[in-house]
Amino acid sequence: MVILSKIYTKTGDDGQTSTANNERVSKTSPIMEAIGAVDEANSAIGMATDEYNDIIERVQSDLFDLGAELAGAPTITISESRVTYLENVIDDYNEYLEPLKSFVLPTGPLHNARTIVRRAEREVWKIENVNPNIAKYLNRLSDLLFVMARYHNKGKEKLWVPSNG
Repeated sequence: MVILSKIYTKTGDDGQTSTANNERVSKTSPIMEAIGAVDEANSAIGMATDEYNDIIERVQSDLFDLGAELAGAPTITISESRVTYLENVIDDYNEYLEPLKSFVLPTGPLHNARTIVRRAEREVWKIENVNPNIAKYLNRLSDLLFVMARYHNKGKEKLWVPSNG
């Protein structure tokens, strides 16, 4: 459990921050870029919809765990079971959707959250020696958000029609 009694510490005023294992790193280091992108993704997911609360809350908690692991927390790990959970939810929602015949024009907050998660995944790939389940989790999470967006927009989804000219 984290207890925050004081929000500002002034320890980051020099462009450095501390990881969970108290290592000082630049705020622009690859690890902090990845943690920041995961945090942004978490916020976007929280704003995505008031539906699917149980799934959204589980995912947001997972993203906090994921960020903690990236920050070097010694007791928190994203396991394969978290990736499997996402795959199962994707499969459940996908059963209610028609196969795609073209790309979907992205509309709405779930698609926006999906693109932020994709960026977080790219940032994670820039880090050496990272738990491979972190990148897998983010990859599946973007897939889940895509399927949830399709489900949410069912019947009003717009598809890409290529222009030939």
